[in-house]
Amino acid sequence: MNNEPLRPDPDRLLEQTAAPHRGKLKVFFGACAGVGKTWAMLAEAQRLRAQGLDIVVGVVETHGRKDTAAMLEGLAVLPPKRLAYRGRHISEFGLAAALARRPALLLMDELAHSNAPGSRHPKRWQDIEELLEAGIDVFTTVNVQHLESLNDVVSGVTGIQVRETVPDPFFDAADDVVLVDLPPDDLRQRLKEGKVYIAGQAERAIEHFFRKGNLIALRELALRRTADRVDEQMRAWRRHPGEEKVWHTRDAILLCIGHNTGSEKLVRAAARLASRLGSVWHAVYVETPALHRLPEKKRRAILSALRLAQELGAETATLSDPAEEKAVVRYAREHNLGKIILGRPASRRWWRRETFADRLAHIAPDLDQVLVALDEPPARTINNAPDSRSFKDKWRVQIQGCVVAAALCAVITLIAMQWLMAFDAANLVMLYLLGVVVVALFYGRWPSVVATVINVVSFDLFFIAPRGTLAVSDVQYLLTFAVMLTVELVIGNLTAGMRYQARVARYREQRTRHLYEMSKALAVGRSPQDIAATSEQFIASTFHARSQVLLPDDNGKLQPLTHPQGMTPWDDAIAQWSFDKGLPAGAGTDTLPGVPYQILPLKSGEKTYGLVVVEPGNLRQLMIPEQQRLLETFTLLVANALERLTLTASEEQARMASEREQIRNALLAALSHDLRTPLTVLFGQAEILTLDLASEGSPHARQASEIRQHVLNTTRLVNNLLDMARI
Repeated sequence: MNNEPLRPDPDRLLEQTAAPHRGKLKVFFGACAGVGKTWAMLAEAQRLRAQGLDIVVGVVETHGRKDTAAMLEGLAVLPPKRLAYRGRHISEFGLAAALARRPALLLMDELAHSNAPGSRHPKRWQDIEELLEAGIDVFTTVNVQHLESLNDVVSGVTGIQVRETVPDPFFDAADDVVLVDLPPDDLRQRLKEGKVYIAGQAERAIEHFFRKGNLIALRELALRRTADRVDEQMRAWRRHPGEEKVWHTRDAILLCIGHNTGSEKLVRAAARLASRLGSVWHAVYVETPALHRLPEKKRRAILSALRLAQELGAETATLSDPAEEKAVVRYAREHNLGKIILGRPASRRWWRRETFADRLAHIAPDLDQVLVALDEPPARTINNAPDSRSFKDKWRVQIQGCVVAAALCAVITLIAMQWLMAFDAANLVMLYLLGVVVVALFYGRWPSVVATVINVVSFDLFFIAPRGTLAVSDVQYLLTFAVMLTVELVIGNLTAGMRYQARVARYREQRTRHLYEMSKALAVGRSPQDIAATSEQFIASTFHARSQVLLPDDNGKLQPLTHPQGMTPWDDAIAQWSFDKGLPAGAGTDTLPGVPYQILPLKSGEKTYGLVVVEPGNLRQLMIPEQQRLLETFTLLVANALERLTLTASEEQARMASEREQIRNALLAALSHDLRTPLTVLFGQAEILTLDLASEGSPHARQASEIRQHVLNTTRLVNNLLDMARI
């Protein structure tokens, strides 16, 4: 097995380097209100305060609970910031005061809280992010229904749409998450006792949000979310050097797809087992020199099985290693996969004493194996696309190699006959051995076998007495012939294997270089037109194919960004169907397979950003499984580039909207000051004037009263307009 240590993750090293300069975030996580998150946070804070840590309370909501309020005793409380909103004053967290105070630990209740207009940030989690960047540790609380990714799930269970949410990446980036759990019956009892809400609110809550079924579902979501985080921590720890043994902390499946028939049956069996166990599963196949010599139909079957596994929810990968079992074990250890599913052929050749499962068990006895019986007939017809090389093309190269082998052996024999008097006959064997190596290097295994047989026969005919016959006068030469035949066969086989390995390495290097250059070129693209031009350029140079990128307009109709010359017109309806469904069409697929082009969706995640139509000069060459996988990777890079442009545009729009909101708030504040202040002064003067004139009995008292009333009406109108503008 490969004992090379795992290379460290550069991103993780950067995170570890940057960690000391950033505050630590600890989240007290629960299923819903009332489980005791705030109390647990305050209890931990009191324990740390007793150890001498500087702790300040930023925001803690007691909700009138005496036991929670009692936990605040002895803790410094940051004065709240007072903000005017809709004619009343609101208390909010004072971020500037907290940054100026710079405590070692700050307590911030209700992570998902939305700040009032006029605050520095619209969300409390953004305040906490700034505190962390300043090097201040923070304790906070949040319920599972406030996580953005679970918002729809919670609303579907409870029937209540939660408006205040926290992005999952912020939650996942927390240094520590403490699950505060309480059984549903105990929580409902606390509600009835008034320990969560006041009496009137508690009764309504029990009948609606705090129904027992809702609490059970929310509790399961909280437990699963916490378990996922713990699992990620475990996998991160296993990336440390030296942690190679698989930990059977959960059921995780690795499916090995081989070249035997019935691979799709194997995939379905793995999917059923993963579904029953509720576990993640991976599917891999290993590229070896032997696999590159398989018929095109079998290679296409492997690709079809990988696609089926991906459709059924597996994470797929293609590995490359001369030893299949070592590659599989290495992948299983890297991903902590404890169960390996293998196919067991219906028949076993008598000379194959050790199977792949035996070799796997020998080098990795700690991994469980599940063997699935495979049928002899193929599972289904994959597609009707022609093979990349015809029978005639394949044998033409082999016959050419055999002819070259015979000619080379003849030349070596002629040269050896000239040197017969100068060299011993045994030394001439080296010339024949050199010829076998040359033939194996350029033409492969079978021509090298032909060269080996011709060499042995030629050596016997022309250099061993009696010459001109296959008979030998010395029986010892039979051993020479046997050794010569064996050595040349072994060397020829090894040389041919090295030739295939070099071809695989060359192909992988070329593929990696193309992907690197394309990703680098796409990264500098600033418009969809740049992305389309880059993708068409690399598809043309890599696959010798014309291509065209189609993107949807505002109405969802596909429009080409470029118009390359000589492309075959495609079916607009099929292209629109491929975009709407997010599925490929054209050659090599189940939809319109007879056309000379492929339609591939540019899909990233669950969203389809467009299509690329590829028309190769040699369709059979494009249908090779390795080429198909490379083309799919190309389309994924293009989709990611388009997604980046979309996110950049959305971010720019959000930034402009935020700036407009800030300008609007500034204008409203200015108008509020510039209009309300004079009106208030004017109203006060009119009030005084009205009272003075009325006391004097002046005939102008009525006019002064009207002025006062008009000023009052104008003040009310301005207040109403400003309040409406803030909505």
